Amino acid sequence: MWSGIEYFLIKGRKKRSFLLFVSAAMAASLPSVTLAASNPTAQTQDAGARVFDVPAQSLSAALMRFSQQAGVQVTADSTILRGVQTSGVHGRLTVQQALAQLLAGTGLSYVPSGRGTVMLTRAAKNIVLGPVRVHGSFMRESAIGPGVGYVAQTSLSGTKTDTPIMEIPNSIYVVTKQQMQDQQVQNLAEALRYTPGIYAEGMGQQTNGAAAGFGHGSYMQRGFSSAQFIDGMISNSEVALDPSFIERVETINGPSSVMYGQSSPGGIINETLKRPTDTPLRAVSVGFGNWNRYQATFDISDKITKSGNLKYRIAAIGVSQDTQTDYVRYHRVGVSPSLKWDIDENTDLTVIGNYVYTPEDGAYSSYLPAVGTIFPGRYGRLSRHLFMGEPGWNNHKETGALFEYVFSHRFNSHLTFQQTFRYEESKTNFSYVYTKSGALEDDGVTQPRVAFAVPNTTRTASLDSRLLGKFNTGKVKHTAIAGVDFWDYHSTGDYYRSDANSLNVYAPQYGQFTPSFGYPGMGPANANSWSWFGRDTYDQVGVYFQDQIKYKRLTVTLGGREDWYSQYSWSQSNTPATGESTTTRSPFSTQAFTWRAGATYEFDFGLAPYFSYATSFQPQTGTDSHGNAFKPTKGAQYEAGLKYKPHGFDALFTASAFHIDQTNVLTQDPDNANFSVQSGKVTSKGVEVSAQANITKNLRLIASYTYDDARYSKSTNTVVPYYYDPTSNSAGYHMRQGEKTPLQGKYVNALPRNMTSLFVNYALPGKILSGLELNFGVRYVGWTYANTANSFKIPAFILFDTGMRYDFGKAASFLKGLEGQVTLSNLTNKYYITSCGTTQCYLGQGRRVYGNLSYHW
Repeated sequence: MWSGIEYFLIKGRKKRSFLLFVSAAMAASLPSVTLAASNPTAQTQDAGARVFDVPAQSLSAALMRFSQQAGVQVTADSTILRGVQTSGVHGRLTVQQALAQLLAGTGLSYVPSGRGTVMLTRAAKNIVLGPVRVHGSFMRESAIGPGVGYVAQTSLSGTKTDTPIMEIPNSIYVVTKQQMQDQQVQNLAEALRYTPGIYAEGMGQQTNGAAAGFGHGSYMQRGFSSAQFIDGMISNSEVALDPSFIERVETINGPSSVMYGQSSPGGIINETLKRPTDTPLRAVSVGFGNWNRYQATFDISDKITKSGNLKYRIAAIGVSQDTQTDYVRYHRVGVSPSLKWDIDENTDLTVIGNYVYTPEDGAYSSYLPAVGTIFPGRYGRLSRHLFMGEPGWNNHKETGALFEYVFSHRFNSHLTFQQTFRYEESKTNFSYVYTKSGALEDDGVTQPRVAFAVPNTTRTASLDSRLLGKFNTGKVKHTAIAGVDFWDYHSTGDYYRSDANSLNVYAPQYGQFTPSFGYPGMGPANANSWSWFGRDTYDQVGVYFQDQIKYKRLTVTLGGREDWYSQYSWSQSNTPATGESTTTRSPFSTQAFTWRAGATYEFDFGLAPYFSYATSFQPQTGTDSHGNAFKPTKGAQYEAGLKYKPHGFDALFTASAFHIDQTNVLTQDPDNANFSVQSGKVTSKGVEVSAQANITKNLRLIASYTYDDARYSKSTNTVVPYYYDPTSNSAGYHMRQGEKTPLQGKYVNALPRNMTSLFVNYALPGKILSGLELNFGVRYVGWTYANTANSFKIPAFILFDTGMRYDFGKAASFLKGLEGQVTLSNLTNKYYITSCGTTQCYLGQGRRVYGNLSYHW
């Protein structure tokens, strides 16, 4: 086994050769204890996985048992083993993985010292251990695991294969579990705050981050609405996945249709669900915060069978809080159980469930008039606490559930079959009185409102089956994948709307609203009552292939995919006051081919330049004036960049430049204003820079910068601008409508051209301050245009975040495992606007304080 190790990479200020020399000298000169293998003639060249079962105990005893199970010999100076304990190792792992887990937290490392033997040494301070090279391939952390500190070395989302991020020819950013814990994120949008290329909080507190699989969500990625995936498959659920159930978040910036089918040219967001861990995990926590937030969680994982081939994990959360908006609350309970069964050395099955119940969602709470927020109001600035709805009527109730399995079988060292299946269902029922489109009335204080009720159910079944092959053609290595995926989506929704009484935004009076939808139990109809009932079915089948071709330091990635998409929609709209009813049926089908090609070259000193071209598609429904069905939009991106992974410490730096064109965009037919043609185009071009680093064992850092110039580069549409004009009438403080203006050349609104961020976490050294960690973050969001007419801008803003954590076990041994943490988001409580519509704006989150007390054992 160990004779195939070429070297052990140690990252630090001392040279690797010197450390290896010292280690070898220690092995020759110091008295040592030899832990013999039960079978000294074991095949040490076998790099395959095997089952380990070493319980928590003294390291000396654990190493004896490990040697017997691994079939290798371990040597160590007896002095470095005195009093050292280990948490053990369980599960089906390679020998290298098992030994690394056995030594985790002991302060020891290992180096090869001969055929079938390794030697333990003390790890130098502030040294981060890198991967071990075995038979020419790196032993890496799991591509679906939490990452290490703030750095993830590999990705599964980028290629559907376990590939080092350095070898993938496009921008991929990973939000690790450690980062989410340090920042104590409470939804997906907060998890993406420090990620380049994404503006995740454009709707402020308006949305809870629910999935938007078709790319119509609130997250902007490289100038386009982003789509959300879970474990590599599209998610169309209207219920947000809770961060308590997420192991990591990956963003793939740029077109991704070649692996995933229809998606935005800006990229996708992939969330990885928690799975059973190889070592026991036991954690509980209670939390508290402003707005009366109270939260409790637990996360437990362990083996079920003695051999560890069957493991479980169960995570759960319960949370209750108010929000910064009066009368708006958030309550949720959720649980996510999972099982992993290592059927044999080549076959495993993971089953995951997830269920959340949210009787009050807390969304739709921060949409206020532009006059009084971004512009001066008649009586000053509107409060963050202003509630535009109606107490007792506004509510958002949700239930979300999913079932998933992940199966893998390795036929031999060259061929593996993998399959993922998921069924997800969401039910939402929300009723609102809400800000009506349009400006304040002429008095500058009265806002018209509208009422609606929307029950909706969605169901999605997805299946992805693929064959993974690894083989060589001469000196060229291939990692090839071919697969077919399918998803089927059904939605049933009703929509009821009517006018509601207006509200004085400076002196709101509630309790005067009466439902008037014109249906039993929903009040009599008024002149503007309207309803809509819809049923939708969407299906997509895709066949894809990809080959990652590696010759020495050059990696070439080629892939292609053909998709077939069909849709059937039925809807009925009704006007109860007049009895009018209209029914429509719209069957639709299309297909599209997408592809990508890219190359990466890795220099010996850690620099990897890359270039890629990739395409995407999104279906469009409807026909032109001649009855021809619209073709899908097409996205095409050129991207060039540099990735750098230094040898001195654990870090990943990325710099990229991109140019995206989305064509076939619908725009008004110049010869027939009642129809559209597909001559429109949107162009997004920019630069992204990112740094993710575990500089030392005490210091972690992430930093990013994004420049994105996105505009409607070709269009025949016109848009209506609105302007702030305090002198347009006797009352003043009013929005004035302007003349129509061409859309072509206008910037995409709600998208900052510049964003930059920095977040640092530091564990204080020394005995007195041991156990104390401090962190600090800063986020800059540049100005953006408020509407498609580009008639006014939203000012730039800077936000500060900070926090601290204390490990009580450093103060007293009997408190081992107990930690306390406090975080503050928007430290200065800045009042800011995240985006606007025509005459309304979304408010950002005020100062959020959250404390947490957790116990691990």
